[in-house]
Amino acid sequence: MKKLIVFTSIVLCFKLAFAGGILTNGNQSAQYIRMLSRNASTSIDAVYYNPAGLMKMDNGFYISLQSQSLFQTKTVESGFPLLHTSTFEGTLTAPVFPSAFAVYKKDKFAFSLGFGPNSGGGSVEFDKGIPYFEKDISSLVPKLAGLNKLGRNVTDYKVDIYFKGESVYWGFQGGVSYKVNDVFSVYGGLRYVPATTKYNGYLKNIQLNVNGTFKNASSFLGNEVAPLMTGAANNATGAAAGVQPLITAGAGSFNLAQVQGAGYINFATRTSLEQGLLGLGVSQAQINQMSIAQVQATFTAGAASLNGQAATMVGTAAALQDKLVDVEQTGTGYTPILGVNISPVPGLNIGVKYEFKTKLDLTNATVIDGTGKFPDKKVTGSDLPAIFSIGADYKMTTKFDLSMSFNSYHDKAVNWGNNIYGEHRTMATNGWEVAIGGQYQLLKKFAVSAGYLHTEVGVSKQFQSDFSYYNSGESFGGGFEWKPLPRFTLDAGMIYTAYKDEQKAFTDPTFGAYSETYKKHNLGFALSLGYRFGGI
Repeated sequence: MKKLIVFTSIVLCFKLAFAGGILTNGNQSAQYIRMLSRNASTSIDAVYYNPAGLMKMDNGFYISLQSQSLFQTKTVESGFPLLHTSTFEGTLTAPVFPSAFAVYKKDKFAFSLGFGPNSGGGSVEFDKGIPYFEKDISSLVPKLAGLNKLGRNVTDYKVDIYFKGESVYWGFQGGVSYKVNDVFSVYGGLRYVPATTKYNGYLKNIQLNVNGTFKNASSFLGNEVAPLMTGAANNATGAAAGVQPLITAGAGSFNLAQVQGAGYINFATRTSLEQGLLGLGVSQAQINQMSIAQVQATFTAGAASLNGQAATMVGTAAALQDKLVDVEQTGTGYTPILGVNISPVPGLNIGVKYEFKTKLDLTNATVIDGTGKFPDKKVTGSDLPAIFSIGADYKMTTKFDLSMSFNSYHDKAVNWGNNIYGEHRTMATNGWEVAIGGQYQLLKKFAVSAGYLHTEVGVSKQFQSDFSYYNSGESFGGGFEWKPLPRFTLDAGMIYTAYKDEQKAFTDPTFGAYSETYKKHNLGFALSLGYRFGGI
């Protein structure tokens, strides 16, 4: 039952990332959603993807307001044999996922601001729990089979489990771009990252089916079973003391039939002693061969065992009481950013960016914590890894642009803590992704685009758990750009991500080997409104 006390700690692992690294949201613009390759962008979203490339924009002041609606389904299929269901589903939603960019470009300088959810940005909800908790409760039923001897036949269980997590690490970015010459431009900037994670949930109303009737598990084990075991232990202790006079009289080597035949005890006393031994699990054949000294030793050992079991029942009853949690964590971090843009030949543009590791600590503000795992003001590390990105955009024709992007996430340099099984989470490799996208100018004011992104998360099998897992995947995006007015631009796009199923093998000491399969898929929509003030 120890697991039940820690159920909400895993909500810390929840993040909603539709593209990008384990903690980093790469989907920061509608232009990205419709094309998936923006590392060499020279449009308004270059504020995030290629800030040195802002020097390719015309002089003027630009502003862009963006929002996305994102939806993710997480499915865990468990082969653990005792579960009521083998499929558990969680839904993550971000109906409003806002971002904004602003740029003032004048000759050799550009000053830019960016805002958006750098990590997280949605909520996850599991209204029926996950296998980790269900396994712990379901495996309790066969462990209570011994209660049949007490006339309590436990055959089934019921439980209410719910938890919801909300997480957002906002990114407020500012920086300066400078044009060195017609080939090179550079950028230096800083992102301020205020982070908030909220989670609340409960594990309550755990019931056991006892002789056909569901009873509150905590009350049943603590107030009914434990006293029965204590009473049985007291009886065994009394029986051990009761046969001491026989041993003192020199009958310690005799069996029960012999001491009855010799007149030391009567038939009723013999029957009572035999019933007590049978209750301790001793067979009648064994009883017939036992000496009085062995009878006493068996009662003494049985009393100790029963007292231990009673204590275990009391501890289990405490663990099965309702657990409620309502905690908020907050913290701030800073990310230095450097960028270079290179235009070696007409029609080709190359963007390079490096984001340094973000040191970030989260501090608990605890409203209620029935688990004891979230003391108020406790500090937990939640660093964001460094990121290297590079991209190239080439104008194949006057109407068609082709773009490629590559991102490397330095995940191995981050301490990822433990998963819910207590295993220290490690990375097999650094995560990476590669993308290709194209845009075609269908009409003078209307362009269509599409893109493909492949993501490798680099996590080890040991890293994964049924709540916090990460999958490599393939993303497909598409959309359009429309310029109904010379200074006004509208972008819209849609993204779908199909993830590779991940499996993890387990070996339970009681129930043997089984596995779990971790699945998920994403769907997102984006819209952007951009306007340019001044300039040509």
